[in-house]
Amino acid sequence: MTSRRPLVAGNWKMNGLKSSVEEFSRIVEGYEPALRERTDLLICPPATLICTLAKAAAESAVAVGGQDCHPKPNGAFTGDLSAEMIADAGGQAVIVGHSERRVDHREDDALVHAKAEAARRAGLVAIVCVGETYDERQGGHALRVVERQLFGSIPADMRADELVVAYEPVWAIGSGLTPSTDDIAEMHRAMRAVLHRRIGDQADRVRLLYGGSVKPGNAAEILAIEDVDGALVGGASLKAADFLAIARAYL
Repeated sequence: MTSRRPLVAGNWKMNGLKSSVEEFSRIVEGYEPALRERTDLLICPPATLICTLAKAAAESAVAVGGQDCHPKPNGAFTGDLSAEMIADAGGQAVIVGHSERRVDHREDDALVHAKAEAARRAGLVAIVCVGETYDERQGGHALRVVERQLFGSIPADMRADELVVAYEPVWAIGSGLTPSTDDIAEMHRAMRAVLHRRIGDQADRVRLLYGGSVKPGNAAEILAIEDVDGALVGGASLKAADFLAIARAYL
């Protein structure tokens, strides 16, 4: 099996002000050598904080990224942010296709595909999110939905060092609910197989993250599942102690 270095990524969503730099600094301070040897850490704050946190992390190994990007590098797109702007601000990665973008902003696979291409164009790692709704899982369609999203959202020539995939069952995000370990294992095995069909042998090196109500209390169990290479953490990433506790599950 190809070795994949774990990644624990925090998605701050629409949370965080200048005062949040102090909490971020606690994450930087808590990223001790033993943890750095085992695990990569990434925080994706709101766009207003990317530059500030990137500067705060400059002397550390904590990476900073964006939560979304426009497919185009520039232009008359009021309120949007390009992948190049994220990179220019010090970002190293960008989340694309998060369920809150797919649902609330009606983003489809084609748009997520274009955003993944934009991330690559700007030299960012694209964290492509996929996941089914509650009705889709209850109807027995979860695997088919995620397969469609993977094929539609990921460029066929994407390299492993340009891509991370995050499985986030829509019904679990922010609900406090999580799928069973068997369900997570089944989905991650299936995603790896789909990636082989989509991007060939590069699939062995792509990190697959689990997201959806990951917290210190369940992190060790989830991160021990085969083919789970880390976590995309929502609310728990806003507190340094909780976020670091999740990352320390690898120690």
